[in-house]
Amino acid sequence: MSTSDPSAPDARRSVTVLGSTGSVGVNTVDLLLRNPGRFRVEALTGNRNVTLLAEQARRLRPQLAVVADPAGYLPLKEALSGAGIEVAAGREAVIEAAGRPAEVVMASIVGAAGLAPTLAAVRRGAIIGLANKECLVSAGDIMVAEVARCGARILPVDSEHSAIYQVFDFANADKVRSIVLTASGGPFRGRDRAAMASVSPAEAVAHPNWSMGAKISVDSATMMNKGLELIEAYHLFPVDQHQIEIVVHPQSVIHGMVTYADGSVLAQLGAPDMRTPIAVALAWPERLSAPVPKLDLTEIGRLTFEAPDEVLFPALRLARAALASGGSAPTILNAANEVAVHGFLAGRIGFLDIARVVEETLSAIPVRPLETLADVADIDSAAREMTEGYVAQSVPRAVSTG
Repeated sequence: MSTSDPSAPDARRSVTVLGSTGSVGVNTVDLLLRNPGRFRVEALTGNRNVTLLAEQARRLRPQLAVVADPAGYLPLKEALSGAGIEVAAGREAVIEAAGRPAEVVMASIVGAAGLAPTLAAVRRGAIIGLANKECLVSAGDIMVAEVARCGARILPVDSEHSAIYQVFDFANADKVRSIVLTASGGPFRGRDRAAMASVSPAEAVAHPNWSMGAKISVDSATMMNKGLELIEAYHLFPVDQHQIEIVVHPQSVIHGMVTYADGSVLAQLGAPDMRTPIAVALAWPERLSAPVPKLDLTEIGRLTFEAPDEVLFPALRLARAALASGGSAPTILNAANEVAVHGFLAGRIGFLDIARVVEETLSAIPVRPLETLADVADIDSAAREMTEGYVAQSVPRAVSTG
């Protein structure tokens, strides 16, 4: 017989997961299901995968389930009939879900589509588990200003930024010499440009260490993901641009490092499993058990490092230039990259064309200041339209997607 008081307040931490059907979202749901005594779910949102979203909702029992695609409303409502879960659909419903009273919001909607919902959560002072690079890349100054104004907190979920966050001494930031983002180098490390010209989407999404969605995997293959992380790190940590370094570390064991003025280098190590940084964000400042393989350094035996090749991977050069230009340049970079990656995945352009069309777009659109979210939306739209034109002008690639 239970002795609990049903009128007692629920001590569990409330969580909303934006993008619960994506890679980070699925891993977040896994951790929530494993720790029912620590969390309750306010809302889940997915893009189009109604079947998975309904399954997650039935198991986690959120107050609200939202599918971004309006065509999914009736199927989702039918799938959750009788479950006592509110159902909604559409972009505005996703934003409304982000504004619901959850202490932690896992912001894992991929791409610029995640910007407005994440800002909605920021503006009510939530803790943001940020798994969306584009929020800080496309609207970094605006996002950082809103976080400060509204008393919100960003806990990075990218493995590299989470690593640095865990070892960064914010109280003595002036004693930090540099921060180091590590990169696996992706599936094409060591290849020459001639070999990369003919790679297929299937090859590009086959990451050697991490299990990620298609778009993020291609970004890893071009190393644009590291370029986006460079810009993100600039907004997350009180350092100058020249203090952010990138090192290729193929084993993906060291996820990030901080070098201090006294010569100390603090690093965070772990198995390459996204559930670790997700667990850090969900439970911060406490620790949450996660079913992550134990790191056995004796089995690994050897950790290696090398400098990134910005000739073979020009995306890094483009990202550094965009950050140096400031204003709308990172927004243009991100939008152009999204369109180019989708063009590659559809077989419309080749792998090396991704960086080419991004650079063409960056060169064609004048950089200007960004003061409002509307400014970001305008630049994002213009960059996408121009990049789409460059993709359409490219010679179609006869590459296999299987």
